[in-house]
Amino acid sequence: MDSRTRILEAAADLLSRSAEADFSTRAVCEAAGVGAPALYRQFGDKDGLLAAVVDRGFEKYLAGKRAAKPSGDPVRDLRDGWDNHVAFALDNPNYYRLMHSGLSTPPGAAAEAHGLLLAVLERCAAAGRLKLPPSLAAQMVMAANTGVALAMITRPELYPDPEFPARVRESVLAGVLAGEPPEPADGVAAAATTLAARLRETAPAGLSEAESTLLREWLARLSVHNGY
Repeated sequence: MDSRTRILEAAADLLSRSAEADFSTRAVCEAAGVGAPALYRQFGDKDGLLAAVVDRGFEKYLAGKRAAKPSGDPVRDLRDGWDNHVAFALDNPNYYRLMHSGLSTPPGAAAEAHGLLLAVLERCAAAGRLKLPPSLAAQMVMAANTGVALAMITRPELYPDPEFPARVRESVLAGVLAGEPPEPADGVAAAATTLAARLRETAPAGLSEAESTLLREWLARLSVHNGY
């Protein structure tokens, strides 16, 4: 194992056991069996090391997301994704807090996490189960999922109910998912969202590019109209 890997593993281990979600570079060097010059040569300073630990945390989080196999039910996959997100946070609270501290969020990792969620929501839309555009639904789900996870690990005494994440999940999903079949109030928006998702998979036949663009614009407008 090279010195960079030893330093990262030592920092991650110290972080996981720290009550303050922090560590000292001296402790890292001692645990990794390296001198301070080796750490600073590899990472520049403590912030550089913390940024590398954040990268490592996102990679660990994304590994679980990538390994998830789509089922025949995209709504179930959406629920499973929410639950797995919360479980990762509860299993890795210090990692998770650091990942969302604003110190350093790898743009590629954040984009990939968003893209994986968006892909599930696109499947929901194609199945006629989404009443909002997938991009808007992804923003709502990700924001709520992250908020719940952070709340539970930073103020656990305020959230003793183990069913709390599922309660919020169902509340959020009620705002983005259409019934099966779509409820009357959601019919137009859900149908527009479904058609838009299917047209992204297969270009509409018999329409010019300008007509296809206009159709997509109309569908985008209809998909956010819920009758109020």
